[in-house]
Amino acid sequence: MAVNIGDGASYAPTAQAERVVAPGEFCIAAAFLDHGHVYGQTNGLRDAGATLKWVYDPDPARVQQFVASYPEAQVAAHFAQILNDPEVRLVTAAAIPDQRAAIGQQVLHAGKDYFTDKSPFTSLEQLEKMREIVSHTGCKYAVYYAERLHNDAAWQAGELIKAGAIGRVVQVLNIAPHRLAKATRPDWFFDKTRYGGILTDIGSHQVEQFLTYAGCATATLNFARVENFSHPDRPGLEDFGELSLTGDNGASFYTRVDWYTPDGLATWGDGRTFIVGTDGTMELRKYLDLARQAPASRLFLVNTEGEQEIDCLGKTGFPFFGQLIRDCIERTELAMTQAHCFSAAELSMQAQALADSANANH
Repeated sequence: MAVNIGDGASYAPTAQAERVVAPGEFCIAAAFLDHGHVYGQTNGLRDAGATLKWVYDPDPARVQQFVASYPEAQVAAHFAQILNDPEVRLVTAAAIPDQRAAIGQQVLHAGKDYFTDKSPFTSLEQLEKMREIVSHTGCKYAVYYAERLHNDAAWQAGELIKAGAIGRVVQVLNIAPHRLAKATRPDWFFDKTRYGGILTDIGSHQVEQFLTYAGCATATLNFARVENFSHPDRPGLEDFGELSLTGDNGASFYTRVDWYTPDGLATWGDGRTFIVGTDGTMELRKYLDLARQAPASRLFLVNTEGEQEIDCLGKTGFPFFGQLIRDCIERTELAMTQAHCFSAAELSMQAQALADSANANH
């Protein structure tokens, strides 16, 4: 599938990445293709050397489309065929969000690692159950937080912060508009019981970035709000959300997420991140440089050494995926710790619950 910069649902980057395994050394399967992000997940793993062995989905049309992009994938007649294959090390999936945890349970109980699209859960109860299963099985429940993991500027920002480019991070501000593309969305997209709410969904990306950049293990929730401002025909849709956190190290965070990208924008969203450190600042223009270049992935850095504009597009090779593969083989946690993965989901769902409670009391 080609990268479609105008449609976030089918945005699937690929890269000339370092291959960390030989062909056939790390076999994967793709399953439950409800969201187009599964193409990005698959691209990232294949680019890093994974061998795609199987695909499964109950919808033959989705399978046919997937195999057209990845002809090496064998079509599984049922999901158990994948779970019972000892060669498969990891299953990547992008099911309807309320089904992701149940599918993950099957994968982990089969002794395989799981790589799901965000949001990984739609309820705190699902998260707690999965914590128990991860502890019991020792398998990984990894999440495709693509707005950092599959974005060059966002990844490079993390590397620069680790290298001390702006000192200690004291605040992160994330602006994450998305294009609604209302006519092309499936019915579940507008059913809050299926997708979990806008903060649970898009918000999980933003919280994960904050925890990474600020070096926090967890955070305290200050404020959260969700609204449906202009889609009364779709009462289950939340088209606007915002939240504020204070990290366990004192760092501050605010994010706005919405479905208000205008049709005239060249990409599916003008996502931006602003990071304040004790010794410098960063601005990330993650998907385009407005009115100048699209696609783009730019990082603006100011510190004691001066000002820099860094063109990041196509420069990182998206190392997360190779790190994840090595983690699965070596049972390490270099790509992302399980605690971090779950904390981002937990905080976004706690914010969603606070916003829902406030609306219920109106």
